[in-house]
Amino acid sequence: MESNRRAPVWAATLIGLVSGAVAVGVSLLAAGLVKASAFPVVAVGNAAVDLTPAALKDFAIRTFGENDKTVLLAGIFLVLAAIAAAIGLLAVRDLRYGLAGLAAFGLVGIAAVLTRPGAGAVDVVPTVAGVAAAMLALRHLVRRALVPVSGSPGADLPDGSRDHSTDADADADADADAEERDRRGAPVPPVMRAGDGLFSLDRRGLLIGTAGGIVLAGVTGVIGRTLSGRAQVAAARVDLRLPRPSTPATPLPAGVDLRIRGLSPFVTPNHDFYRVDTALVVPQVDPRSWTLKISGMVDRPVELTFADLMKRPLQEADITLCCVSNEVGGPYIGNARWLGTSLAAVLRDAGVRKGADMLLSTSADGWTSGTPVDVVLDGRDALLAFGMNGEALPVDHGFPVRQVVPGLYGYVSATKWVTEIKVTRFDEDEAYWTSRGWSPKGPIKTESRIDLPRDGARLAPGRTVIAGVAWAQHKGVDAVEVRVDRGQWRQARLAEAPTADTWRQWVIDDWDATPGDHTIEVRATDATGYTQTADRVGVIPDGATGWHSVSVQVA
Repeated sequence: MESNRRAPVWAATLIGLVSGAVAVGVSLLAAGLVKASAFPVVAVGNAAVDLTPAALKDFAIRTFGENDKTVLLAGIFLVLAAIAAAIGLLAVRDLRYGLAGLAAFGLVGIAAVLTRPGAGAVDVVPTVAGVAAAMLALRHLVRRALVPVSGSPGADLPDGSRDHSTDADADADADADAEERDRRGAPVPPVMRAGDGLFSLDRRGLLIGTAGGIVLAGVTGVIGRTLSGRAQVAAARVDLRLPRPSTPATPLPAGVDLRIRGLSPFVTPNHDFYRVDTALVVPQVDPRSWTLKISGMVDRPVELTFADLMKRPLQEADITLCCVSNEVGGPYIGNARWLGTSLAAVLRDAGVRKGADMLLSTSADGWTSGTPVDVVLDGRDALLAFGMNGEALPVDHGFPVRQVVPGLYGYVSATKWVTEIKVTRFDEDEAYWTSRGWSPKGPIKTESRIDLPRDGARLAPGRTVIAGVAWAQHKGVDAVEVRVDRGQWRQARLAEAPTADTWRQWVIDDWDATPGDHTIEVRATDATGYTQTADRVGVIPDGATGWHSVSVQVA
């Protein structure tokens, strides 16, 4: 017979994990009823994102790409699982320890929730509800799993009462019972110590209890996700019929896309368009309840509904967007045809006051961006966009409405899920990234990229295509040059470009690739006469510079 042992680690871990799952499911349900952003797991994750140094965030983007949030969420859930397992181990020793652990973790969740922009007292409800449910589940599972041994006077009973007889008496009684069962040939149940008493493990009771906890966690989680608005927002997006623009974009020139296999297409499909933002979970904003407030240094504060926005004069524009996190030759750039209304016209309706030089825009999840006023008002196609490549804006890209401003990196212009724009000054307000050391103004730099051949490619000797894209938004690309093995620069043939606000494809289709290792470099010159520098600089604080190069082997 096994006696005076703690409960098996697997049983304690299972109790903790199921209790933790109940906490997550119930808190998700409560968040769906109260406010989706109050879900404590997301709040803790967003707080972690906010506290992460800029250099570490840049490392995460470079290492994991658009999967950085998935990796972070996975890490959060692994940490939660480890904490839940530890709480289970504490609970089988003494239920009070486990309950205290849950309470401590709840305080962390409450603190994280209250640090989110616009948080109020009601936002703590999901955390409190989840912790309370986990406490009940923990107590229930411990009671089902650990059954006091008959005559064990030192046991902490499931209801918290206790027999004050000595543990020595309990051990003697347990041993006597076991000897009697041994003598009769009956199976001997394992006896273990939990708290101050002796218990036998009821495997059947534990498994039934955990099954019930898993069902509860799953049902509440599914209902919570539904209530969070995903289904409603998805349906609203599908039902949205884009109106015809009063100012349609110019039809694309015949030679705008060279149609070379492996070369980035001129129009980036929505499902391939890069996504870089700080939203750990994509905000679900119903256009029926969405509003945009224009306030601050204006003569007439404005509040627009989505219906109001749709009634304004609409325009289309082909615009290339680029993320400041895009390394030289990186993937965080794409081109699309956007549909929306003029941001400049909305600001003129509000009446921008003299001295204002920044638009502090805020997204539904509290992220902020600072955009130079003069850039938006200089005549470029700065939009409040709700359409992308002929369909409603994808939720991942800002549905129902986002900002699109050509010529500026996204961190100072491209607010997704935008809900508020404060007209202010750079010396009075700071946006999310500028408060973390990034430049307050982010004009996109003239850059180019080699798409073909790929870095590290093995090529056959003979005539080979070298092709890629170049961009200099709101200036335009005038020339692209390519050289091999530091030889003479050669002019590439350029595809057409409808405006200066899009990227431009280029190609050299007659390179005679000879056997050996080769390095190919590219540089672009914009319409102002500036040729991109060879000096390699990282993305912090205002975007990367340098010539993109690839190495290939010809054999």
